[in-house]
Amino acid sequence: MPLPHDSSANDAAPNRALKQAVFLHTGWRSAGTWVWSRLRELERAAGFYEPLSNVLADLMPADVSASRPTLTSGHPPLAAPYFDEYRPFLREDARGVAGYDRRFSIDRFTREPDATFPLLQAYLSALSEHTIEHGRVPVFKFCRTGGRLPWLKRAFARALHVGVLRNPASQFASGWLLRQQWSNAFFVAAPFRVLGLNQTDPLVREVIGVCGVRLPPLPSMPDDAYAVACEQFARTVDSDNAYRAFIALWMLCALRIGEGVDLLIDMDRLGESRDYASDLRAAFHAQCGLSPDFTSARDLVVETRRSAARMTGIDGGALRAVHSAALKFLKAQAGIDAAFVEVVRQKMVLANELTETWR
Repeated sequence: MPLPHDSSANDAAPNRALKQAVFLHTGWRSAGTWVWSRLRELERAAGFYEPLSNVLADLMPADVSASRPTLTSGHPPLAAPYFDEYRPFLREDARGVAGYDRRFSIDRFTREPDATFPLLQAYLSALSEHTIEHGRVPVFKFCRTGGRLPWLKRAFARALHVGVLRNPASQFASGWLLRQQWSNAFFVAAPFRVLGLNQTDPLVREVIGVCGVRLPPLPSMPDDAYAVACEQFARTVDSDNAYRAFIALWMLCALRIGEGVDLLIDMDRLGESRDYASDLRAAFHAQCGLSPDFTSARDLVVETRRSAARMTGIDGGALRAVHSAALKFLKAQAGIDAAFVEVVRQKMVLANELTETWR
C-alpha cells in the first residue's frame, strides 16, 4: 500500500510509488542514533531502534520505559524510550520481541544469505507490515547489517536503504574514550567479535591480514561465549590492535555500502554544511515522503579535534600505514563506484590528520 506523505513537508512528493520503509545501515558510534532520531520525531514515522540487538531477546514490557539514553551515551534526548515501538510485539508473560532470534545479532559478510536469513526476513517483514498497516513508515536503525546489506537490499527492494558514514578516526575515538573514561569496552570489543566470528570467510580473512589485526587467542566456543570473551579481551587490548580491528570492520562495511545504497549520509559533511542538510532532507522526501530536519547536526570533526588530548596511550602517527592498507583493499575490490572510493579516500586523509596528534 502506498504511504501517505509526511505532514511536515511543505510540498507533496511526486505522484509515484514511494519507498515504504527506511533501513539505516550505520556503525557503532557513527552518530546513526542521531540520524534515526531526526526521522523518528516525524508524525508519519515509527522508529525501530537496533532491531537486531541481543537486548531484544530478553526484553519485556516492563523494561521498555527504562530504555533511555544514559549520561555517557552521547545520544540525543528522546521523546519516547528506545524500544517503545516494539510494545505491540511483546507479551507480559514472555521475554523477547516476537520473531527475534539471538543469531540475528552477529553480522555476516558472505555473498549469499545464510540459513537464518529467512527468519530474519520474516521478522523484519512482520515489523514493517504492522507499521505500514497503521499508516506509518517504519524506520529501522541498524548497527549490525554492514555485511548483510546486499541481502537486505534484495529482500526489501521497496525500502530506502541509507548508508551512514563517519570518518574512522572520530568514530573510533568515540568508542575508545568510553573505555578509557567509563570502563565501557563494548565498542572496542565489537570489531573483534564480528571479525572473529566471520574469520573463515575469505573476504574477512583478507582484510584481517591487510590491516594486521591480532584476534584474541580464543578456542572454538559458542557465539555468545565468544562475545563475552572478546569483551574481556577488549578491556586490556593495546590501542594499536584495537584500531586495526576497528579499521578492518569499518572498511568491510564501507565496501558493502559502496556496492550500492540508495542514499549515503556523510556525517562529517553534514556537520559542516546546512546546504548538505537541506539536500538530504529533499532526498528523503523525494524517495520515501519523510522530510527529516538535519540542520541541528553537530560538527563531529571539530569535536574530535577538541578531544585529541584525551586520546592517550595511542600512537596516532603510526596509524597512517593502516589507513593506506585499508584503502588499497577497497580499491582492489570489483564493482565499487569511483566516486565512492574518492569519498573513502577523503575519509582516510581526514583520519590521518585527526590521529596525527594522538599520543
